[in-house]
Amino acid sequence: MKFGGTSVGSPERIKSVVNLVNDDKPKIVVLSAMSGTTNSLVKISGLLYDGNKEADAEIDQLEDKYKAVVNELYGNEENRKRASGFITRRFNLLRSFSGHPFTAVDEYTVLAQGELLSTTLTWLYCEELEIDSVLLPALSFMRIDRNGEPDSYYIREQIDRELKLYPDVKLFITQGFICKDASGEISNLKRGGSDYSASLIGNAINADEIQIWTDIDGFHNNDPRYVKGTKAIRELSFSEAAELAYFGAKILHPASVWPAQEADIPLLLKNTMEPEAPGTIISSKTVDEGIKAIAAKDNITAIKIKSGRMLMAYGFLRKVFEVFESYQTPIDMITTSEIAVSLTIDNTVHLDKIIRELKLYGSVGVDRKMTIICIVGNNIMHCKDSISKVFKALENVPVRMISYGGSRHNISILTDSEHKLEALNQLNKYLFTDGRKRHNHPGQD
Repeated sequence: MKFGGTSVGSPERIKSVVNLVNDDKPKIVVLSAMSGTTNSLVKISGLLYDGNKEADAEIDQLEDKYKAVVNELYGNEENRKRASGFITRRFNLLRSFSGHPFTAVDEYTVLAQGELLSTTLTWLYCEELEIDSVLLPALSFMRIDRNGEPDSYYIREQIDRELKLYPDVKLFITQGFICKDASGEISNLKRGGSDYSASLIGNAINADEIQIWTDIDGFHNNDPRYVKGTKAIRELSFSEAAELAYFGAKILHPASVWPAQEADIPLLLKNTMEPEAPGTIISSKTVDEGIKAIAAKDNITAIKIKSGRMLMAYGFLRKVFEVFESYQTPIDMITTSEIAVSLTIDNTVHLDKIIRELKLYGSVGVDRKMTIICIVGNNIMHCKDSISKVFKALENVPVRMISYGGSRHNISILTDSEHKLEALNQLNKYLFTDGRKRHNHPGQD
């Protein structure tokens, strides 16, 4: 059971989570940092890198927040003292980085403090309620290899060893997001990595179910931040969920699907604020054909390589792909014509170098601030009206690229980000309401 930052974002929410997990069923609870904490730690890290004296003031401000949490969370004075002592030690560690050269290893240590704080405070609250539980240190079993990928064998062996130390305990609390690297230094699974942690742990222990608890009742058929009247989807296949997560649905980390799918463990998305809501169940089961949901991925860059002389030559596409491989930059979409290749990326760290190398093979054009609109469902390639409805919905939206046929579950559209809102609402209108109702944008009557 993984609980996100909002789910443990206040003393009241921590109490609710403990109430949810205290049911005598064996489980591992994976916690994110309290909401806002990681952002604060990122800011503190930036100040420490710059040698800015304001870092201490930011650390003090964050510590005051946690002191207030302790005073509200615990009724027992002894537990309050234990929690206060732990917080003091954590924040003294953060202060110890001031006045010294700050390294990438130090930054990972700073960013790890959020999960260490949330799990310890939650575990101490269980202690106050006399709930038999164990605080399981993720740094003792979560590890990534030299390529930054989870070391599945190590994780499985180490967590099994840890659990065997407590044969009679049913409730374990551990950290999401954080891990160690192949050299034994503290690292992490990047933003949203707590979902990934839970899925990897579920795979390692062959769990009956992996639950991701957040602040919304499962996957919705469109983005509720931009579209009115969206509905939760009750069932999705692993493939459908992977497409939605990768192409912008924020409820689930994209990498979280594979560990569950590999072990065929159902993945359940639930709402901490409404635990009685059924949520979304993701499994190997395929339910219904047709379009089920729409997601959008922003901050996309489109690159067009035009070369009438080389495009049809043997090895041309390989050379293009090797440029992106050499800079470890994944490609999202790709389309080709007789004289050009268009593709998209979301990582622009090495964009200038990539463009410079691509110019060896032809002229290169770059479009920034693009959005991929992803239409997902089961076997939509063979649903005769799917593509026609999409085209009808987008007849007034300028479309830069279309990807259709690469997957049975996905139609992807690239457009300027300024047209994202219109595209999402028009697709919602034609795909989910048959275009019968006049659609208003959010905020309009």
